Amino acid sequence: MPVIKRTDFLAALDTGTPVSSRCFLFFGERFLCKQAADRLQDVLLANQAGTIHLIDGELENPERTLSRLMSFSLLPGLQIYRVNDSGIFHSRTVASELWNKADAGNSEGRHTAARKNLCAMVQTAGMSVDSRSPLSEMSATEWKKLFGFAKPAEDLAWADRIVFENRDRIHPKGTTPVDSYIAALEKGLPAANLLILTTETVDKRQRLFTYLKQNGTVVDCSVTAGSTSVARKDQKVVVEEMMLKTVAAFDKKIDPQAVELFLDRVGFHPVAVVTETEKLVHYVGDRRTITVDDLNLMVAKNREDVLYELTDAFGRKQLGQTLAIMNSLLDQGVHSLALIATMRNYLRRLLVFRSLQFKEAPAWRRGMNARDFQNRYLPELKAMGEWKELLSGHPYALYMSFTKASEYSVAGLKRWLILLLDAEYKIKSSALPSRLILEELFISMLKGKTGPDLS
Repeated sequence: MPVIKRTDFLAALDTGTPVSSRCFLFFGERFLCKQAADRLQDVLLANQAGTIHLIDGELENPERTLSRLMSFSLLPGLQIYRVNDSGIFHSRTVASELWNKADAGNSEGRHTAARKNLCAMVQTAGMSVDSRSPLSEMSATEWKKLFGFAKPAEDLAWADRIVFENRDRIHPKGTTPVDSYIAALEKGLPAANLLILTTETVDKRQRLFTYLKQNGTVVDCSVTAGSTSVARKDQKVVVEEMMLKTVAAFDKKIDPQAVELFLDRVGFHPVAVVTETEKLVHYVGDRRTITVDDLNLMVAKNREDVLYELTDAFGRKQLGQTLAIMNSLLDQGVHSLALIATMRNYLRRLLVFRSLQFKEAPAWRRGMNARDFQNRYLPELKAMGEWKELLSGHPYALYMSFTKASEYSVAGLKRWLILLLDAEYKIKSSALPSRLILEELFISMLKGKTGPDLS
């Protein structure tokens, strides 16, 4: 059976198509996997008794799961064994993808995502954790041999800390459980038992994935990542679907103009889409239709748009304005680590652009005008195939960022990133108020002696 799209799978459930498989795999966007698996469970247990056995894939012992799955239960009805965030489909092939997700989670302050993906990467590679800096201490050659991709040039202190603090969760795999799973499924599960697996990342060449495609049901819950027009279109379809379903569940309607505004403000964050929609539904009370006015009152601007004001003031070296915006954001409930992540992304972007300006070709020159940048410099830079994501924005916005980056030295920007790392560590480990730590950080960066030298 070929891989089924999530929307097609849910549509089949809604039309009453009989569920015949004994094993289901949902892979892709985590929230969508959960939502689809939950819907399957509701259908399976709608007309019969049963028990759901939840298993945390991060802590799972696959052999123990198989032992339970192949046993006859004394409990009545259907026995659903559900492994969330299963790691059985990981391999060295997906190590770089796990790293990218962990890095993004760390940058955006999503620490659970950073931990899950980083630990999965280390465990899949069969790496043992014997020191406080297991990743930083590795040579580039050792890293490439173990993980299959080039060692990142960035400071890996954050990754070392996560891996060391979670070393008891990491159990390097000995013999692979893939063969055991296939053998068990070939033998056949007890009639009352059923297996559901969910995971964000899969190696599609792995034998168990191939086996389930042919003998089970595999549901693709993935959504195109990135900020390209194709990705945004794909993301918009999913977000709009989730919003309208949530509204309909409460017997409400929403103004079409409000839908567009909502999508612009919330972006592709499935959990936030559902929670913000439910907030709107409860706010309007008995009224049937949600309007633009309701949305303006209840749904704040996209966090990225609000945080842009912070980096804009910082880039203009306006200390007073930077501190005022920082305090305003904290008062609005924005987490201090979200501010740290925003500044880290901003400075990394400047550092990449400043480093590119040292290339012999294409040649960057200070004072380059926007037309020359757009018609000559940027196309030549893109042709080199590096930093595609960072160079995919609007040409004029990129021109302004390159111009801003040229004001600083590489060494100075690196010092700022070190200050950010120190502030992040203090916020996580000290008893000092995070507001005070952030104020000290911005003052040190914009007025202190440790700020970047003008290049």
